[in-house]
Parts: sequence; C-alpha cells; structure tokens
Amino acid sequence: MTGAAPDVWLGIDLGTQGVRAVAVTSDGRLLGTGSSPLTSHRRGERHEQDPQQWWSAVCSAVGQTCAAGADPRRIRAVAVDATSGTVTLTDRHGRCVTPGLMYDDGRATVEAEQVNALGEEQWAKAGYRRMQRSWGLPKLRWMLDRYPHAVADGWRLAHQNDVINRRLVGHDVPTDTSNALKSGADAATVTWPEQVFAELAIPTGVLPGLVVPGTVVGEVCAGAAAECGLVPGIPVVAGMTDGCAAQLGSGATAVGSWNSVLGTTLVLKGVTEDLLHDPSGIVYSHRSPSGHWLPGGASSTGAGLVAREFAGAGLDRLTDEAAPLLPTGLLRYPLVSPGERFPFVAPDAVAFSSREPAGRAEDFAALMQGVAYLERLCFDYLDLLGAPTDGTVVLTGGATRNPVWNQLRADVLRRPLSLPLHAQPALGMAVLAASSCGGAGGLDRAAAAIVRPGRVLEPRSVHRSAHQEGYARLLDLLVQRGWLSETVSAHARERTAP
Repeated sequence: MTGAAPDVWLGIDLGTQGVRAVAVTSDGRLLGTGSSPLTSHRRGERHEQDPQQWWSAVCSAVGQTCAAGADPRRIRAVAVDATSGTVTLTDRHGRCVTPGLMYDDGRATVEAEQVNALGEEQWAKAGYRRMQRSWGLPKLRWMLDRYPHAVADGWRLAHQNDVINRRLVGHDVPTDTSNALKSGADAATVTWPEQVFAELAIPTGVLPGLVVPGTVVGEVCAGAAAECGLVPGIPVVAGMTDGCAAQLGSGATAVGSWNSVLGTTLVLKGVTEDLLHDPSGIVYSHRSPSGHWLPGGASSTGAGLVAREFAGAGLDRLTDEAAPLLPTGLLRYPLVSPGERFPFVAPDAVAFSSREPAGRAEDFAALMQGVAYLERLCFDYLDLLGAPTDGTVVLTGGATRNPVWNQLRADVLRRPLSLPLHAQPALGMAVLAASSCGGAGGLDRAAAAIVRPGRVLEPRSVHRSAHQEGYARLLDLLVQRGWLSETVSAHARERTAP
C-alpha cells in the first residue's frame, strides 16, 4: 500500500516578457512548468502592456503546466507575483480601463516631485526616503489627472497581480503590501497613509484593501477554472513582487541570509529581523510573510555588458582564456547604463577602466572581477547599515551559468556560496502558497522542503591578497571620482582585514 500523494503548489510569475508557471510538490519535485510570452509597447520613457494579455498568458502557462503532469485536483493553493510598480485602473466590474503602466515607465516625473514633496516624512519612515518616477504612486497620480472621471465612475487602482487574482476568484481582492509598497502602502502597519493621500487629492475609494503576502484572498471560481484548466475552490494567496518571489525561490528566507541575483544587473535581497533604515535611501525593505523584513538594492553593474561587448564571442572559450588571468591588475567599473543606484547613489557615474586591456580575454576577466568587487562593496555597505550578513548567500540569475565567475565571486566575498537547482520567481510563489496553506511550519520550513540545494562553492585563499589590493584600488578610484563616500570606503577597508 502506497502513501498518499504529496500536496502540489502552483506558483505564477508575471514577468516583463512572459508569464511562467510551475507546479511543485511539498517535497520539492517539479511536476510541470509552462510559459507564455507578453508583448510591450515602448515609446520614449513610456512602457505599456495590454492588461488583457496578462490573463490569456496566465491561462496558457497554467494549462501547459497541468498538461505537463501536474494534476489540478492535487493543487492545494496558488500564488501570483508581478513586476514591481506595474499598475492600471479597473472599473466597478474589475475590468482594466487603462493600459498597464509598466515597472520602468518614467512618464510621471512631475507627479513624483509632488509625491516626494508632500510625503517626505512618510517615505523616510518607510525606509526608502524618496519615491522614483517609475513607482506606482506617481503613476497613479498621473492616471487620475488624465482620467478626471475615474473617481466618480468608481475606478480603482490595481497592481499587475491584483488583475490576475481578481480574475481567478471572480470578485474584488485586496492588494498585498509587497506590490503596494511603491504605491505608498505602509508595510509596517498594513495601512495606506491617508494624510499623504489626502494632500495628494487621492480619495481612499480609489485604493484597494491591504493584506500581508500569504493571506488567502479567495478561491478559484468556476469561470476561471474553466479557462485555466484548474478546479474550483483552490485557495488564492496574496503574492509579492517578482524580486521578492525570486528570493523565496532561492531559499534565502532566514534572517541573515541573502540572495544575490546576477542577471542584466546585480540585485541583492536579504532578510532582517527589524526594518532597516538607510539614511541615504539606497536600500529599502519589503515585509516578509514571516513577519521579518526583506531589504535589498539594485546596482547598475551586471552581466548585461557581456552581450553588449562580447556579442558573437564564444563565451565558453573566452571564459577559459580569461580564467588564468584572474585576478587581473586591470580594474573595471562595469556599468550597464549610466548612473549608479547601489551600493551608492551617483547619477553621473559612468563606466571606466584603469587602463587599456591587453586583449579580449583580459577585458572579459576584468569585467567579471569588477562585478565581483561591486558585489563585495554592496555587502560592505549593508554591514555598515547594521544588516546581518553572516547567513547563507545564494547565487541566482543568468550569470550563474558561468562556473569561473561563480568561483571568482566566492573568492572575492571570502565566503561559501550556494547554487540552488531550480530557483525562479514562480517557484517562490509555490513556496509562499505552501507556507500559507500547508499547515504549521511557516515560510522557512516550506522553503527548506521545496527549494532543492545544488552546489556549494568554497572560497579559495590562494589569491586573497591580490583581491584585497585590487578591491582597495577600486575603492580609491570611486572615491576620487566623488561617487563613493569616504565613510563607506573606510568601512569597506576595515572589513578587508583577515
């Protein structure tokens, strides 16, 4: 006689270029995955998507997941993440009546200044000090100005995953504090700052209710089940942003642990027991479903330069040629785009090299090394803020396909680094669903059971002194250009001691 089949959890990731879904068992076995593309419309600083395609893409991705082997009758809960700061307006029936203004849409420049002028004290309290023009609240103010009848007609703010959650359950849903953070939600109190919104002439009727991630907001209705291939009655759990979902999918959920994501740019997300306050507004925090906080920051350095500068090159061969050159005396500050955001703010920052490379292999070696040095500076900055950084560090992102780069990062950081097997945002939402509806144990236990560990890279000491010297030289160059403060540089130097 065999035991009962394990429960299955469904995670859905609404990305920029597509929707991904994954079904996983409580013990971490992937039963099925699916994906469906999304198209965007860009014009200057504007970036829009048609919200109607979000739902059709979700149905396609979920249908593929079930067809791949995930029995919908065994799915116990579903959670959805979305790109951070993507918003639209919906009518009284939940239908989207404006385009989806995407996470990087920069049209709300004037509105952002207004939001920051009137909400300065609130944003400082929230830990991020200022809102950016691409955030949800400036874009909400922009939409209300362009649709003056919105309030009278009962239109309401909806984040990208709110649209999907409503279609899944068939009625109005509250939004989660993770996606609503950039719309002004106070994650500590799970409330909207009504005084700030009153000064911005945004009535409370425009705002959805607020819940913490992991809260059950309804059940899959019959209509949605028929369209997606699910069964009615599956609990729908309030999700998070895609960045937070990726962190959960990496397994970095315990206090002191960090997920370092090296894709086009470098993003660090960690876990602290208390809300981390950054006087410079560089690092800001989401609230974890566990009650802890998820501080993080995004650098403008990253692997995006690889495709741009080494297009057409055989990267495996180039990596083999670059490996013996590490560490290299050629220092690079490898910015993907002008301006830095983390571990310091420098709008005028530009990429630079300490000298001309001797060849393509050395140039590639310096790029990898430069990103690793900036990653170390990010951790030094977080330590300066008082964040615990002594836990597990998990590497994810496209650059983890390069084993030489992975080992270099371990050597530079001087600590073991973990590589999980199947890290992705959709898996993080499956973890969240399991932690909310899978019984006692909570987020850490669900993550430990579902996220399967891969390799652990141990740091090598053979090149430690050379990396120490190179890192110190890069700090000098950043200070000389006026981008890095003496205080941060001095703290980073203190941490270079054995």
